[in-house]
Amino acid sequence: MASKFLQLYGYDLLLVSIAAFYVLMVPYTKVEESFNIQAMHDILYHRHHLDNYDHLEFPGVVPRTFIGAFLVSIFSSPIVLAVQLLHLPKIYSLIIVRLALGCIILSTLRFLRIQVRNKFGHQVEAFFVIFTAIQFHLLFYCSRALPNILAMGVVNLAYGHWLKGNFYTALNYLVFATTIFRCDIVLLLCPLGLELLLTKSISFWRAFKCCTVTTLLCIGLTVLVDSIMWKRFLWPEFEVFWFNSVLNRSSEWGTHSIHWYFTSALPRSLLTAYPLFMLGVLLDRRLLPLVLPALSFVVLYSKLPHKELRFIISSVPIFNLSAAVAASRIYNNRKKSFWKFLNLVMLGLLLIRVHNHYFMASYENYPSGRALKELHQIGHLANKSNELWVHIDPFSAMNGISLFCENEWPWRYSKEEEITLEEFGQRNFTYLINEHRTIDGYKCLFYVNGFSRLRRQSGFPPIILDKEPKVYIHGNIKNEELMLKPWPGCS
Repeated sequence: MASKFLQLYGYDLLLVSIAAFYVLMVPYTKVEESFNIQAMHDILYHRHHLDNYDHLEFPGVVPRTFIGAFLVSIFSSPIVLAVQLLHLPKIYSLIIVRLALGCIILSTLRFLRIQVRNKFGHQVEAFFVIFTAIQFHLLFYCSRALPNILAMGVVNLAYGHWLKGNFYTALNYLVFATTIFRCDIVLLLCPLGLELLLTKSISFWRAFKCCTVTTLLCIGLTVLVDSIMWKRFLWPEFEVFWFNSVLNRSSEWGTHSIHWYFTSALPRSLLTAYPLFMLGVLLDRRLLPLVLPALSFVVLYSKLPHKELRFIISSVPIFNLSAAVAASRIYNNRKKSFWKFLNLVMLGLLLIRVHNHYFMASYENYPSGRALKELHQIGHLANKSNELWVHIDPFSAMNGISLFCENEWPWRYSKEEEITLEEFGQRNFTYLINEHRTIDGYKCLFYVNGFSRLRRQSGFPPIILDKEPKVYIHGNIKNEELMLKPWPGCS
């Protein structure tokens, strides 16, 4: 019984265990995830009381759909309800919703993996899992509530149906992902659709009618749901498309060179699979039609000046498939002289990886979440009848603090923006979580270090992590009891 279970779900347990480890070790979230995370919090805790929802006060740069947040909240709601009934801190609910999202995404990857096994065999499936497991970014990101990750789950289903030969179904999934989660998935939809047309795998008119109907249904769904939630007539992804592509405003958040995805992002993400996926295309002629749309997706995306790895993460599973085919071929021919050399090189690349450095950098990249946790542990005062007001500045709100991090009475929180440093002295906050070291009217109680950079050195280990103070916790000097408490200090 146990062996049968492991045979069926062993790979899934491996990947889920790694993803769950990342969630437990790094539960906090960044600003890129804030909309979906806050939306999940509000759905689970405020339910139908829309006026209390965070997005109405802090709408963000562009609106996003609630559909993904609703899906994850439905799956996680029974356990979150138990957390509420037991009066546990809301941070447990954050872990639950992230685990639920991770399981949803990995279930779509399981569907793709099964199609990989059916088409290429068990050994290619095993290498596919190995590459996915040793790579850091996919399993770290799969539980993060980014629109790109929600879209990736749908794209995985599209890849799986593509491998099965269900071409129209694959196109429908990509249309769904494009219209609801990420408009840029159209850069994958178009190359794939063109390839299927040129290879006569689909009929133009049938595909046109099929995709048109799906597009209209998806637009209707997102407009219905999101117009209610945002309290205005809205198609979120159209506004995102207009902001990023037409106005090109995304470049305000930084730019990279046109080759950055191929010279930095993909090598860091794929590791050993990066050279192997290119080799796989040469070794197995079945792979070129599979890799070409994903490669075109990255090439087309490269023209957008603002670049981040998460934008192209949907291409990673297909590149891993190509790498897995190459690895399987190398392993099967390992007793031949030239292939033996390739096998040794492949094993060496599998062992030499910087996985741990990526994890440690990410662990130290959420300083304000850890700062608020420490404040909750040591910041209680003897007079429990008074509220403890904590002001969270924009930097801290963007680097680890979400609504799930907040505690109940006597803690109260403010994210009021545009307060100058001079104004804080006139306000009656108990604590400040702030990026500035000194603020008039407040004493710096302690600070939390955060990631600064990865630095090479001649000794061992060859790469070390540099940290520096990122977030400072200040106490109001007018509060005598607070001033009498022993604090670590900021010297």
